[in-house]
Amino acid sequence: MMKFAMAGALLIAFAAPGLAQSSSTTTTTTTSGSDSFYVVRDPTTKRCTVTTEKPSSSTTVVVGNTTYKSRTEAEGAVKTTKVCTED
Repeated sequence: MMKFAMAGALLIAFAAPGLAQSSSTTTTTTTSGSDSFYVVRDPTTKRCTVTTEKPSSSTTVVVGNTTYKSRTEAEGAVKTTKVCTED
């Protein structure tokens, strides 16, 4: 009988943290719900920005062929892409 009590106590001791952890709130890093970010350049202002939708108009142009998975990654590309950094 003592073996069953010890086994039950061990089961509760190991399972309780796992159950408590599964009920915690999870935060996501994607701010817009989109998994694709694009670096686009406006030819008139020569300024690059990050968008979540691929532009279909002729007023903005996608810089390069890269689709970024996070906004931070795309913003980093704006700072290092030659077309975006030249005046």
